[in-house]
Amino acid sequence: MRLRVAVAVLALVAAAIASYLTILHYTHNAPVCPTSGCETVQRSHYAELVGIPVALLGLLAYLAIAATAASARSEAAAIGAALTLVALVFSAYLLIVSLTVIHAVCVWCVGTDVCVALLTPAALLRLRV
Repeated sequence: MRLRVAVAVLALVAAAIASYLTILHYTHNAPVCPTSGCETVQRSHYAELVGIPVALLGLLAYLAIAATAASARSEAAAIGAALTLVALVFSAYLLIVSLTVIHAVCVWCVGTDVCVALLTPAALLRLRV
């Protein structure tokens, strides 16, 4: 039960951040940020994937992961773990792009990266219980 709560809480925190970034994308507002990195990253062409904001994709993924935590079934745990691994790989890719191509870091994006980094072991541990 604790792992399910941990997965849900971490996924919902990441979803809240992704919601904020999604709203900013559609309202064309700049994020609140201690540096100019957030705006640079959010305005780059890497902020969209086939015309869909990456933040929206993240929001949908995090909500799906949170939904899997509502069930104690092993199938839900497997789906949540798979989604979390995809999110981890995609987050790592985006962080590498931010550092090496865009040369800017968004603290909001790093916040979701931290959530995913913490979420992954919790989601994987759910498979063992």
